[in-house]
Amino acid sequence: MLEKELNSLLQTLISKNYFQGIQWSIQKDNVNYKGKVGFMDLDKKYPIHDDTIYRIWSMTKPIIAFATMILMENKKIALDDKIEKYIPDAKKLKVLQIINNQKNLENLKRSITIKDLLLHTAGFSYNFLNDPIGKEYEQEKLFHSEDLSLKDEVNKILSFPLLFQPGEKWNYSVSIDVLAHIIEVITNQSIFIFLKENIFKPLEMNETFFYVEEKKRYRIMTSYEFVQKSNTLNKFSYKPQTINNYGYPNGNIQYARGGHGLFTTIDDYMKFAKMLHTGKNINDDILLSEEYLKLINKNYLNHNLLPLEINSIGENKFDDIPNDLIPYGWGLGFRVMLDKEKNANLGSNGEFGWSGAASTYFLVDPSKNITAVLMTQVLHANPILKKLFYEFIYTKFK
Repeated sequence: MLEKELNSLLQTLISKNYFQGIQWSIQKDNVNYKGKVGFMDLDKKYPIHDDTIYRIWSMTKPIIAFATMILMENKKIALDDKIEKYIPDAKKLKVLQIINNQKNLENLKRSITIKDLLLHTAGFSYNFLNDPIGKEYEQEKLFHSEDLSLKDEVNKILSFPLLFQPGEKWNYSVSIDVLAHIIEVITNQSIFIFLKENIFKPLEMNETFFYVEEKKRYRIMTSYEFVQKSNTLNKFSYKPQTINNYGYPNGNIQYARGGHGLFTTIDDYMKFAKMLHTGKNINDDILLSEEYLKLINKNYLNHNLLPLEINSIGENKFDDIPNDLIPYGWGLGFRVMLDKEKNANLGSNGEFGWSGAASTYFLVDPSKNITAVLMTQVLHANPILKKLFYEFIYTKFK
């Protein structure tokens, strides 16, 4: 009954041409609910399957953050470590200052730490953000090549100034890419091999990877972009010059990043999300102890850095839906609910999770024992989907 009700609500969004297809999974008190509506591809009318593959974009980040926690517990890394311990060139970073429209560079007042990378307080930006450094990233084609190694991409990131002094502001950024490379330095492994051995294998996430083999690509949901002015969904063409081909490299089997790039199925990501309740897999093998697990969904940001906001360039603006990050602070790689009263009293303080650029989304609520994952493939989408999904969960599962 619940499945039919949620599917019916989601079908209304597909009927309005907001999305081509949506798949969802909710677990409450060890009872699973699943559903899917729409298509993988509007032209071909391919149905969504249990093994449909999605580009999860920034939902890669929580996996990298969790990998960092594993290293922390094993005393291989610490939150207060300066990043030049692992990347010596980081000590040469400068900070951009603009005074009377004049650009100046100033020295670091303090080093960037591992904690700064996890919290997005390091001073980095993103090439889709509306700030001077983000615009420089885009001008210099950061993340436009599938051929660069993660190390080379990070070296490119470090060639730009910082937007602000470390710790002074919160700015969503490429910091998790830097962190992923630090994991490579510490472990002397590629980031994918480390993730595979320490997260994917123990959780039996056998359909999660940075590179999709040719024989599996028919299972990838087609990516669309929602154009608000015309209320249309435009299919991406996967031209080589687009960022990571909007989701997968055509030829580079070694491709990997930290802030985006993973592919997965809804069942695989649900395994990861459910594990965040206990730190254990289904065999009770411990991936992360309770001591370290409880550090994840704690807010680490001072109130002067709140509310969180991601100021993007060129995205659709939906004025009738407010900034959905207002009730949240930031934990070690995850948004964390601080004040549910600012969220129409929905949710729970301590609920945590994140989302991806193509409107993928997940949440973990330890106090209510709820885990939920939502998958689709629409960039610049109407945020009504996340709002509807969240409201359904917290009105039906009290």
